[in-house]
Amino acid sequence: MAQVRRGWMDRMAPALLLALLAPMFAEVLPGATRFSSIFVFPIEMAVWGGGAVLARAIVRKLGLSWWSLLLLGLALSIAEEFLIQQTSVAPLVIQLKGETWARAFGVNYIYLLWALVYESVWVVLVPTLTVELVFPERRRQPWLSRAGAVITALLFTIGAFLAWFSWTQIARIKVFHQPPYTLPLVWIVVAVAAIALLIFIALRLPRKPSAPRIKPPRPWLVGVLGALWAVLWFGLVVLAFGIDPTFPETVAGAGGLAIIALLLFYVPRWAADENWTRTHDFALIAGSLAGSMTVSFVGFIGSANMDLWFKIIVDLLAVAGLVWLARRLPRSV
Repeated sequence: MAQVRRGWMDRMAPALLLALLAPMFAEVLPGATRFSSIFVFPIEMAVWGGGAVLARAIVRKLGLSWWSLLLLGLALSIAEEFLIQQTSVAPLVIQLKGETWARAFGVNYIYLLWALVYESVWVVLVPTLTVELVFPERRRQPWLSRAGAVITALLFTIGAFLAWFSWTQIARIKVFHQPPYTLPLVWIVVAVAAIALLIFIALRLPRKPSAPRIKPPRPWLVGVLGALWAVLWFGLVVLAFGIDPTFPETVAGAGGLAIIALLLFYVPRWAADENWTRTHDFALIAGSLAGSMTVSFVGFIGSANMDLWFKIIVDLLAVAGLVWLARRLPRSV
């Protein structure tokens, strides 16, 4: 009987780890979810974790590429930003200088640009890559049975409702003292259509898309570049929160799009080259996490001590995990 239980846990371990790391990477380590609000973490596991596990299971089950996983991550981000917590369409609750910045046609468009990339990368792509390094012998498996997929989808649906209710009906009104917000029907239609289109394209992309290959830089430089992009992307969301209302919105948008273009051009071509190794994968993860965790301490100036110490502790635990993974890499198959 004990052996059966160990077998079940072994089968579930990668999916459970991915469900844990998705909100850890996106919310807890950078301090978006603090000790004072850690009670929302189970909901984040259901939505972010469940969404990441389902997206990866679909991609691996059908033998699709990382491009398909990225598109499914974008679909998840649109669901979050427009339908679940509606943070890209409702007026932002954080306005650092008390002024509305980069909002037009009912959309916080610089924040939306930041969120689509951040959530796709930190909720889906980076956690998936990390777990596949932890379980290299199972990286081609979907990690979900049919029953597991049904349960995960059910938990995702429940979590999405709880996330919507707790944020739009409670937090916005009672914590941030914002007036109630009603999502316009047009944005519901646009969001649903965009999600459906992204899923449709993701399922029909070539399983092994051909692309020119570029020899990647050394792993240490990949890590530095990962840290740099994480810091720059944090700067974009700070701008979105209105830290400098005089900053030209077009410059912020153009800069964000330029970063996206560089990432989409170089990273897939580097990864497709025969010189790209798992050490490069690890360097990309470690560098990006280091940049994200470090720069986000800026947001803790003047915060409660328990929130700051919680971030320090979980970030140190993440560093320990990275050290463990680095030591394990040479023995990976």
